[in-house]
Amino acid sequence: MADSKKSTESQKKSTTDATKKASTDSQKKSTTDASLLPENLPEPLQNIFQLIDINKDRYISALREAVGIRSISAWPEARAEVVRMVTWAGTKLRELGFEVELRKIGDQTFEDGTVLALPPVIFASLGFDNRKKTLLIYGHLDVQPARKEDGWDSDPFLLSECHGQLFGRGATDDKGPVLGWLHAIECYQAMKLDLPVNIKFVLEAMEESGSEGLDDLLKAQKDKFLKNVDLVCISDNYWLGKNKPCLTYGLRGLCYFFLEVEGGIKDLHSGVFGGAVHEPMADLIWLLDQLTDQDGNILVPGIMDDVPEETSDEQELYDAIEFSLDDFRREIGVCQLRFPQSKAKTLMHRWRYPALSIHGIQGCFSDPGAKTVIPRKVIGKFSIRLVPNQTPDQVEKVVMAYIKEKWETRKSPNSMKIYLADDGVPAWTTNPFHPSYKAARTAVGYVFHTFPDMIREGGYMNQVLLLQETTKKNVLLLPMGASDDGAHSQNEKIDIRNYIEGTKVMAAYLYEVGQITEPLEEAKEEVRCS
Repeated sequence: MADSKKSTESQKKSTTDATKKASTDSQKKSTTDASLLPENLPEPLQNIFQLIDINKDRYISALREAVGIRSISAWPEARAEVVRMVTWAGTKLRELGFEVELRKIGDQTFEDGTVLALPPVIFASLGFDNRKKTLLIYGHLDVQPARKEDGWDSDPFLLSECHGQLFGRGATDDKGPVLGWLHAIECYQAMKLDLPVNIKFVLEAMEESGSEGLDDLLKAQKDKFLKNVDLVCISDNYWLGKNKPCLTYGLRGLCYFFLEVEGGIKDLHSGVFGGAVHEPMADLIWLLDQLTDQDGNILVPGIMDDVPEETSDEQELYDAIEFSLDDFRREIGVCQLRFPQSKAKTLMHRWRYPALSIHGIQGCFSDPGAKTVIPRKVIGKFSIRLVPNQTPDQVEKVVMAYIKEKWETRKSPNSMKIYLADDGVPAWTTNPFHPSYKAARTAVGYVFHTFPDMIREGGYMNQVLLLQETTKKNVLLLPMGASDDGAHSQNEKIDIRNYIEGTKVMAAYLYEVGQITEPLEEAKEEVRCS
């Protein structure tokens, strides 16, 4: 990543141009179009959509089988189940005619010293026609930990149906979407239709535990398995709301900081020593309070220097997105939003502006009850979400300088240390007008008879950056699930509507990619805006 002034200016121009173009596009096209009416659906898709509807119960049964495998990558005792999930998926792919490799990626050492082999990564290929484009699909087969006693209404590993929703760990994250791709491919084969594209899969089983081993594997395969890829698609994110589909073209990055303040050599009793010493906790809380003002604005000088200014065209783009402030506030359970009267500002501060959050304090008393201890050392934890044009290096630099400056004014005899948890993750944006995004837009239209909202998201996915870096191709984020699916939470679910109609979208996307005649340019570094 270039951090020169020339590169930064290029990145800023790219972001501004993309915003203006997006606004123009949204103004030219309504959310519906006559070409999206059912009678205009291409005949191959008419047949495939009918077949998907016919097989709805079978697809739900397949998801029930997948959810029943407790592939929790974080639990050593579940490692055999994780491997069983990989084997299960490999068998499904072979049944579809894929060439499947299970690539070993080394061992994992747990905190208690247990050493286990990491679950293998699936490399699968179907089709080697040079006249067709090659689509790489990424997904993951592992899930977050779950127990019924955590607050689930039913066994998290026994798929249950209620009011058109399918509840179970992994239903939406990410077993349902992975199965959607397999079922879409299966329909082409069942209808004896030529698959419009060559397809490659990368399916890992450590995503919920940091994708350990994946970086090295994919970087080593840059000129091998990944060499002839033309497009990349990931379906491991969600709609902005519950009713309208979307496509995602941007993610924020992350810098996570640890802020340590240390006093004496041991914890002290406040009744004996309180008032006689400089308490580390008081210093730490004071420092944390210098990070933002009461309105949530970040107080670190220079933090906004590389953030593009908001334009009137961009405001119109955000205004066009379907999003209810009242529904959003109710769903997250807060009394008031930061911008209660502005949908655009709320979305912008979730996606296109940096945000600073304080996450906790390590080393202090946090259990129920009263304990009169003065901790000798406390560690505050906070993060900053990065946006396009910001780099982890620059954010680290201005934050470190600011904290050190504030600490000098505190004049405390305690020692202070601040450091970044890791190298940080840059933000990511891609070209939302790339032929792949146009194909996905049309595919969504065929199924839902409306064009999807074009959105960014506030979190990050390492896999997006990794796949764009290793393939140098456009990465499409094509979500299947809705905003209320509760991935990582109790009662994770996927709506049957999203599961079945999402499978149709995937089938239609394959069809539309096969219709692309425009050149597929490599992903540009300045488009990445990191």
